[in-house]
Amino acid sequence: MKITAVIPIRTGSQRVRDKNLRSFADTNLMELKVKTLLQVPELTSIVVNTNSDLAIDIINKNYPRVKTHRREEYYASSQCSGSEFFRHLGEVTDTDIFVYCPCTSPFVKSETVSQCINQFLSTSGFDCLATVSSMKEFLWLDGKPLNYDTANAPNSQNLPDVVALNFGVTVVRKEDLIKNSNIIGKKPQFVLTTDIEAIDIDTPLDFYIAEQLYKKLEIEKKGILE
Repeated sequence: MKITAVIPIRTGSQRVRDKNLRSFADTNLMELKVKTLLQVPELTSIVVNTNSDLAIDIINKNYPRVKTHRREEYYASSQCSGSEFFRHLGEVTDTDIFVYCPCTSPFVKSETVSQCINQFLSTSGFDCLATVSSMKEFLWLDGKPLNYDTANAPNSQNLPDVVALNFGVTVVRKEDLIKNSNIIGKKPQFVLTTDIEAIDIDTPLDFYIAEQLYKKLEIEKKGILE
């Protein structure tokens, strides 16, 4: 059985310019993700799917165990819908089990990726597995509360248990990915991540905060402040 982790990277990020390859502390988000995935024993291959010449060059020169797939420009453009993109990823990836691992979740541990793969393979009745974050928020939509009664407002800890996809890790069979044109299927299984692992970089402020946190964690790991 082939189990492939796919790292999607495209040039021309709409919110944070070249966020996957720009300097992030002493590394970059792409190489940080590659190094994490190289520690996952369940993976049979790792593929960087990208339209970036720089990303391909970095991988080919420094990571012989990692493959690259040059993405057609349409599938890296804003004209391409999410469904088109996911279906295409499934079609061009030679695998049985597809593990989606974006660089924008830099704190996901290799152990968490392993847990997600093993849990997906050992349980039945689900067509995908996705990491999620717990939310205890007072939510509104179209001028109406979604998850509480304004006339009988609860304490925040007593709000309903709501989870949000954080896309740190998603595991899906290739055939289901293509059939659904989405990494999230009709019957998803969820794995709750820690608050740190749930961090997703989507804005310049996210990038700055994540970089400072990464630096702090590296200092603590090396015992420099002890």
